[in-house]
Amino acid sequence: MQRRILLTGLVMTAGLALWQALRRPSLSEAAWQAAFATPLPAPTGPMKIYHLGHSLVGRDMPAMLAQLAGHEHHSQLGWGASLSDHWKGRVNGFAEENAHPAHRPVREALESGDYDAVILTEMVELQDAIRHHDSAVHLADWASLARNARPDVRLYLYETWHRLDDPAGWLNRLDADLPALWEAQVLRPAMARAGGVIHVMPGGQVMAAAARAAEAGRIPGLTSRTDFFADNIHLNDLGHWLIAMTHYAVLYHRTPVGFPAQLNRADGTPATAPAAEAANALQEVVWQVVTRYPATGVGQG
Repeated sequence: MQRRILLTGLVMTAGLALWQALRRPSLSEAAWQAAFATPLPAPTGPMKIYHLGHSLVGRDMPAMLAQLAGHEHHSQLGWGASLSDHWKGRVNGFAEENAHPAHRPVREALESGDYDAVILTEMVELQDAIRHHDSAVHLADWASLARNARPDVRLYLYETWHRLDDPAGWLNRLDADLPALWEAQVLRPAMARAGGVIHVMPGGQVMAAAARAAEAGRIPGLTSRTDFFADNIHLNDLGHWLIAMTHYAVLYHRTPVGFPAQLNRADGTPATAPAAEAANALQEVVWQVVTRYPATGVGQG
């Protein structure tokens, strides 16, 4: 009897979740295409940037980006933190991850209206974030909070990646998850709920393109996707450098080709730099991805 009651409860819970998902408004295909039909105007100078996320943002990548752009930035990070965790103020590793000069509490930061662009990061596993952390709702919540304080703020969802040993295949996940999860289950319902456009920072797409190029022998000195990683998911210096180039290209609508290979980590120490030929080839990859995906807001290069 108890087992039957438990099973009935599980079925009812699953049914409620499905009903809620089906009744949640989402952008039609036509509305999605229209949202990104016109690129954003290119900024005329350095912006002030806020990053919300976890270790796939980290401290080093925003610091490298700031060196490229000459801009001011702040962040709030956590251990594997979801948008829901940050919204509810229940962030594992909060004290440890935010013990640095660039930290500013997220609600204070967004309510200030100080930031030209805000980059929001969801946790991975993304399927779990959608199922258990209501990703679209909390993306919309953060978007609305930022826009209420500053209507012209530029909002981005940072598309990241899963573990290299994902059983479905790392590249397969990057290819499939962009339309099926990031767009269909997070961005479209969030934009319908909040109103206004949320653009995409295509980190996962750049990582996939760079990995494919390296493994095809098109990046001098690099041969594998593992060249960009410190472990199965976290970036090494080269990976941080590549994602900093991606952020620069998206935020400033400028090619990163020709930018310096040598950058410093957040603590001021020199990061391990790619060789000049590899740097140039990777910068070309970044610009191709960014300008071919309308949701970045950049338009054709």
